[in-house]
Amino acid sequence: MSDNILFNLFNILLNIFSQSMLYLCNKSKKHIMKLAFKLTSLVLVTFLSFSCISSKKEETKVAEVEVETKKEVVEQKETIVTIAASNDNFTTLVAAVKAADLVATLNSDGPFTVFAPVNGAFDKLPEGTVATLLKPENKDMLTSILTYHVIAGKFMAADVIKAINDNDGKFMIKTVQGGMITASLNDGKVILTDEKGGTSTVVMTDVDASNGVIHAIDSVVMPK
Repeated sequence: MSDNILFNLFNILLNIFSQSMLYLCNKSKKHIMKLAFKLTSLVLVTFLSFSCISSKKEETKVAEVEVETKKEVVEQKETIVTIAASNDNFTTLVAAVKAADLVATLNSDGPFTVFAPVNGAFDKLPEGTVATLLKPENKDMLTSILTYHVIAGKFMAADVIKAINDNDGKFMIKTVQGGMITASLNDGKVILTDEKGGTSTVVMTDVDASNGVIHAIDSVVMPK
């Protein structure tokens, strides 16, 4: 029963009650009291029913809003892979992650810190390197290089800088691949030095994901 129907019924009952009182003015007080009690009870029950239904509808609306809000919060946070896939600066990286079958890993709970090479970083490699790495027979080599860019745990830029400063200007980071990367500072920018002596500069920081964080770098770092 809708709110409008209940409201109309309530008004009708009130009118009946008023007319009945006028009609019964010449009747005995006993009959008047009995009828008045019955009508009053009926009006009260109708009013309470109207109030309960309205209250339940309001509670349902509040619950629906809360569910939608929680849903929006969940949908706003994407994984490392989905964020990278939606950014035109990481198309080569995403292709490499797919070729190495690392999508499921980087979509898992983690958390992970990824030093993600931008497209220009791959362009710096010798000609033909990327095409060679993407071949199925070189999957193990590609996986080793990619996981060398991944750190277990979530480390924001402030965490990395603090670790560098707390360790006399150089901080050794163990990667998921097993090798080490050295982080240092140069003119306020974080520099990564790989095991072959190559360097890369962090050019974008703190891209937050549901399962970690991405820091973009301008060169591909290489394990031994």
